[in-house]
Amino acid sequence: MQSRPVEIACDESGFTGTNMLDPEFELITHVGLSLDQETAAAYVALLHQRFRRYSATEYKSGQLFRNRLAVEWLLGTLSGRATVHLTDKTYFTVTRLVDLLVGEPSYAAGTSLALDLRPVARTLHHTGPVVFGPARWRDFLAAFVGMMRHKRYRGIDGPYVAHFLKTLDDLRSERLDPILGELREARPQLFHVLTELQDDRSPVPPPLEPLIPALFETARLWTADGAAVAILHDEQSALTHHRVTRVQELLRRTSPIPEPLLGLTMLDSRTDPRIQLADLLAGVARHLATAELRHRGNPYLTSLLRPYLAATSLWADQPSWHRLTGSFVRR
Repeated sequence: MQSRPVEIACDESGFTGTNMLDPEFELITHVGLSLDQETAAAYVALLHQRFRRYSATEYKSGQLFRNRLAVEWLLGTLSGRATVHLTDKTYFTVTRLVDLLVGEPSYAAGTSLALDLRPVARTLHHTGPVVFGPARWRDFLAAFVGMMRHKRYRGIDGPYVAHFLKTLDDLRSERLDPILGELREARPQLFHVLTELQDDRSPVPPPLEPLIPALFETARLWTADGAAVAILHDEQSALTHHRVTRVQELLRRTSPIPEPLLGLTMLDSRTDPRIQLADLLAGVARHLATAELRHRGNPYLTSLLRPYLAATSLWADQPSWHRLTGSFVRR
């Protein structure tokens, strides 16, 4: 008989909708926290009392991060009780471009179940700005994002599609032409993907929703030992019933039990202390990881964050990943 499922409280930090290239929010973090409601409430109360940062509704990570002692306390307090999945949103955009146009456009794309094209994406991500210049490369990615953001309103023959195809065709370089050539030849698949995405229940994953693979990786971490989990998540419009069902299907493929993810319930972070703590940790993790990505990290605080970090995080910058985790990028 299967034991009672473990409740995992989840929240994110850095979500900017489909604006994947916002320079102020380079990362999105997704936290999974295993803590009962009573203990979480005691931790939140202690934060208010000990560090004297009061809010009318809830304690936010921006307040917390101004107090280094509070950050150290939080990271020490939740050690062993939480996981943090990191996503570099620019790199996510590149992986999505490759996965949808060259690979198999399924919900496994963008997760640790589909790594075959990850070296191609890393090559594009690292070499594109060098070969074409940062501004021109960013314009190319912006054309892809614009096409995917406006697919419903302009149709697959609209100006955003034409702009993306022209921008892609204008990129020529001996170093990258084998990859870019594949993308240029993928026009039939592009139109197939755009057609499929007209239906919210499509088997093609949403192109600009990093929370979907992040949710999968978080749930997979917590079910790896054969436990069944029920996820309690802060209210998030990206996590529709259809998308959560797809995540459940993926988890069944790798889990030793029939139903590893029993369901996802939306909660209000203002009323649930577990979600509040997940939100605080997500915000702190995003601040610290962004600092490392920008070569401004604090080695001690980074060392406190290290035990939380998921190896399946979507990260391409090897020096900062080594500082964050002590290991090298493999995904």
